[in-house]
Amino acid sequence: MDVEIKRDGLTLRGTLVKPKADKFDMVVLMHGFTSNRGIEPDQLLYQLAQRFEEKGLATLRFDFNGHGTSDGKFVDMTVLNEIGDGKAILDYARNIKGVDHLYFLGHSQGGVVASMIAGYYHDKIDKLALLAPAATLKDDALKGSTQGYTYDPQNIPDTLPIKKGLTLGGFYLRTAQTLPIYDVAKEYHGPVCLIHGLKDTVVDHIASTRYDDVYTNDELHLLADADHGFGINNSRQEALDIATEFMLK
Repeated sequence: MDVEIKRDGLTLRGTLVKPKADKFDMVVLMHGFTSNRGIEPDQLLYQLAQRFEEKGLATLRFDFNGHGTSDGKFVDMTVLNEIGDGKAILDYARNIKGVDHLYFLGHSQGGVVASMIAGYYHDKIDKLALLAPAATLKDDALKGSTQGYTYDPQNIPDTLPIKKGLTLGGFYLRTAQTLPIYDVAKEYHGPVCLIHGLKDTVVDHIASTRYDDVYTNDELHLLADADHGFGINNSRQEALDIATEFMLK
């Protein structure tokens, strides 16, 4: 079913699927930079949600501000306000009747957001899965190279035109330079599943190995033949299998 929540005057739109049971576990899925909650059958989050639902898990997935069908302009999007979105989504999920255990899963930039929400709300989230988490976005901003587009990191422009005809706001880049990603993430001590492809040319797998260094209860899966979206060499099936097995443990 289609659902909406409000966050600081914006409407965030998403999809909620619940099993026919009085009690159930729920997975909240968070998408990456320039993507959406997964509306097409070939998309990673769509396939993850479908797999989880087949196993009796509820799923909740939203478009972040400035993405998909949610309100907001992409140029105004930052990781910080996506964390605000994530907090609103968490609040919504916690008030759904019947939810027993609450799990978070994030892909790419959604993985960064999910990891930080889990750090802030370590007592409210029971499991965490990060697929190709884009924590290197901070390194990129410090170097002055984001998504292959370069700029002076000491004199950041107000806007940066990027792919798909989109324009990234300078505030995104400025705040990215100082994000305490791992400092916040390490506050989460529940079970964590990290999945990253060694052929990922968008986010180096060092992002996941750094998470592995700070987490105290995690499993790290480095897939030899996977890219950023787990779309090559049958790696999609492998990623789906690993994530599903983790959520069902």
